[in-house]
Amino acid sequence: MAQPASTPLPTPDEVLATEDATRGRTSIAAWLAAICTLSGAIVSGLAFGGLPEYDERVVSISDALGNLVGGQPIPPGRAVAQLTYIGDHPAAFLAGPVLSAIGGLLIYFVLAFLFRATTARGGPLPRVVLIAIGAGAVSYALGTALVGVMRVVEGSNLAAGATNAAALDAIGSGPIVAGTVIQLLGSLSLGFAFVLIGLNAMRVGLLTRFMGILGMIAGATFVIPLDQQGIIRSFWLGAVGFLIARRWPSPVPAWESGRAAPWPSTRDMRAQRSGEPLPAPDTPAPTVPADGLTQGQRRKKRKRS
Repeated sequence: MAQPASTPLPTPDEVLATEDATRGRTSIAAWLAAICTLSGAIVSGLAFGGLPEYDERVVSISDALGNLVGGQPIPPGRAVAQLTYIGDHPAAFLAGPVLSAIGGLLIYFVLAFLFRATTARGGPLPRVVLIAIGAGAVSYALGTALVGVMRVVEGSNLAAGATNAAALDAIGSGPIVAGTVIQLLGSLSLGFAFVLIGLNAMRVGLLTRFMGILGMIAGATFVIPLDQQGIIRSFWLGAVGFLIARRWPSPVPAWESGRAAPWPSTRDMRAQRSGEPLPAPDTPAPTVPADGLTQGQRRKKRKRS
């Protein structure tokens, strides 16, 4: 059975024409994604940082046992007070997750643009990466928004005089657990996509070495909580917006030509700075016969014999 022929790459003019059609709105999406990601993390951080401690509402085990022995109800503890506070002051606790969710959705347009630009220049990205980008962006946004909204809803619905156990049950309710799982799956998919896009876009020259490595680090932070404020991710998205808009401080050949233009190696860059010619590509060493004689020496030997 004959193997299907591979799809030919588009010409550089076709690549640039296709990218120019969506370049402007994609760069805007990248900048908005950076702003929403960073502002969502800041708003959420300020909201939870301003959450009252309610130290006087802490119910110790001995106090709870004493109330039980005395036939008195256990008073509402700190968990109840804090969850009720979230329900009574919903604005900041809703704004942070919603902004983060919008930023997650906008990431799709940025990564999808880089995926198509990379594959158009011969980058070996499988189609599953584009699926991971779409599924990851939607799952991450949906899970983030669902957890934020349901936390406020559970706080609003908490009955007066509820116990800490009731507050903990509300925090661990089905919708919040489902939202957490959906958000986790989205984070894994986006992290996978960030790493592969950063690596392959760097290989074809669309991302500088710094931006490619930083993109892979940003992908890792979706899984490893090293950037809970979203600073690395926001910086990368904003910088990629300038690359896509072709407003990078220095020209990036791959964006200008529509062809793959890998970045020179460290050795090549040193040679360029010193004015030395670039090393020629390696040529295969000539094969040496088993007897150690060249073809001319072998002919002379046959004549003498």
